[in-house]
Amino acid sequence: MDKGGTPANGSLPDGLNAYKRTPVFTEKTVPQGLLNDHNTKAGVWGQINVKSGALTYVIASTGQSHILEQGIIGTVIPEQRHHVTPIGPVEFFVEFWR
Repeated sequence: MDKGGTPANGSLPDGLNAYKRTPVFTEKTVPQGLLNDHNTKAGVWGQINVKSGALTYVIASTGQSHILEQGIIGTVIPEQRHHVTPIGPVEFFVEFWR
């Protein structure tokens, strides 16, 4: 993955381990913080996994937006500002790696 990010089905660097996972969120339960621009900490990568439905993943620094659905994982680069927007009914979770 390049530094600009290839978020849709982007791979993670070798040597990372999953250490945390959010609960499954829906369009009704997604925390406001995920809907607003936010970022992970230094050294922390994220993967947005959609179980059903779809959401838009927007990288604030580049303006890139990607539609995520089941099988298309959104990869979050450390410290990169981003947000998500549900597209109708959706179920998803975020897994964190370092």
